[in-house]
Amino acid sequence: MRPDSLLTTNYRYFAAVAEAGSVRGAAQMLNVAASAVSRQIILLEQQFNLSLFERRGRSLRLSAAGEILLNGLKSAMQGHEATLDHLDALRGLKRGRLRIATVESISVSPLPDLLARFAGDYPGVEVTVTVAGSDAVTDLVRSHDADIGFTFNPATVEGLDVRLTLELQLGAVMAPDHPLAKARKLLFAECLAHPVAWPARGLSFRAILDKLLGKAKTPARAFECNSLRLMAALARRGRCIAFQTKVGIEQELAEGSLVFVPLANRRMPADRLTIVHRPGSAAGLAAGAFLDLAVRHFSARKAVRK
Repeated sequence: MRPDSLLTTNYRYFAAVAEAGSVRGAAQMLNVAASAVSRQIILLEQQFNLSLFERRGRSLRLSAAGEILLNGLKSAMQGHEATLDHLDALRGLKRGRLRIATVESISVSPLPDLLARFAGDYPGVEVTVTVAGSDAVTDLVRSHDADIGFTFNPATVEGLDVRLTLELQLGAVMAPDHPLAKARKLLFAECLAHPVAWPARGLSFRAILDKLLGKAKTPARAFECNSLRLMAALARRGRCIAFQTKVGIEQELAEGSLVFVPLANRRMPADRLTIVHRPGSAAGLAAGAFLDLAVRHFSARKAVRK
């Protein structure tokens, strides 16, 4: 048994008795007193209120309950040891190359934090980042020009593995002194009574806003931009309302230079963050390690409740 075993003392002693067939034999294997082994078995049997062994003279044989417990422990240990083997492999990750394709909002935040953490753990891995539109990200991964892609609402993920999908609330973003800034929720139509920054075609949530707009034309007095950062900057200066999720503007929201008000339109689809990779590409240690890091980070975010 590995020194970094998942099993606690009582389970290790139980497994040793099952293997040796006696308390004395297990004590010799473990290099402990037989009384210590016997005490742990008694405590386990008291805990489960079940006999784990059938005593036949000086030898012990697993009972039905003991068989179930031993099989469960073996299964747990196999999974644990597989994890340890993977971690051992990651410790050996000294060099490598990782190519990431991402939409703009993720490149602003939280990708820089993820890259900094990854570089701290694996300083020898060379990372290349390409910022592109939503569907361009999936094209880059599909064409082997990127290993991992961060995108929103991709038109198709055919030929790709989806590692994570997270639904995020779309809202109106504005300066704190905007007339609508104190609202708890807003309807899309309420926002259109004010100047707005309108996303250009190619940005992931343009289709969502087009559906909300219906047959009406693009709102009057609107800036049309293909950059989320530019739209957020215009909103921060009080020039307009922008529409986006909180991703990429976390710092401005924390500082209070921007306000996020959720859109409350019925049946409004969420903005879906999707992390994709090519089938088999995550087998590479660098890609696999970064995927694990990213999934842990985004899984901690609260998804939109429908």
